[in-house]
Amino acid sequence: MNKTALITGATRGIGKQIAITLAEKGYNIAVNYRTENEDLKIVEQEIRKKNVEFMAVKGDVSIFEDTEKFVKEVIEKFGKIDVLVNNAGITKDTLIMRMKKEDFENVINVNLTGTFNVTKNVIPYMMKERSGRIINISSVVGIAGNAGQTNYSASKAGIIGFTKSLAKEVASRNILVNAVAPGFIETAMTNVLKDNIKEEIAKTIPLKRMGSPTDVANVVKFLASEEASYITGQVINVDGGMLM
Repeated sequence: MNKTALITGATRGIGKQIAITLAEKGYNIAVNYRTENEDLKIVEQEIRKKNVEFMAVKGDVSIFEDTEKFVKEVIEKFGKIDVLVNNAGITKDTLIMRMKKEDFENVINVNLTGTFNVTKNVIPYMMKERSGRIINISSVVGIAGNAGQTNYSASKAGIIGFTKSLAKEVASRNILVNAVAPGFIETAMTNVLKDNIKEEIAKTIPLKRMGSPTDVANVVKFLASEEASYITGQVINVDGGMLM
């Protein structure tokens, strides 16, 4: 029987690649979406090519009732959730002098509260199975900070504290909780940057290049595997050495 992975925010970028990578390892894949769009259809096509089952469940991670509903739908279809990847996230970057109250609240609600909402609803099932992996996508800016991203940095730093605390709570039930902190990764978020800005960013990275979604997905794949069965409460940077 295939294992099941639930990945939030998986219609593009890092989340999409995580879903595809886990499907290649034989996981049945569940993803959430807020509105049906072409990105969702493309992900479904890619996943089904891997000869695994796929389901998309409607719901906004920032709304607790939505997450309660879509987690139940995944359980009803697959019977269990072996791996949860909390990847859904948004940015609303600006200096705090210009930041609106709703810009701060929206980012916290999706990135941090969303992580709580989904995890809160998945944990009872993992506790019953006495097994599970929770992998939270944080960011290097949650460790080092970044001007113009007080809201995003706060949300990602919060995810790190959440990860470490939860890891201590559930380790006795063989549930492992870790975080991955990407650096500059080539996604739709970074594609809006001009080439000269990307080149300047690359110069600050010891490996002299931005990472790819596959670089992040491979670490998630490892943390979900049996080879990572003695790793919990950790934050793994995928940043080309940027924060050494």
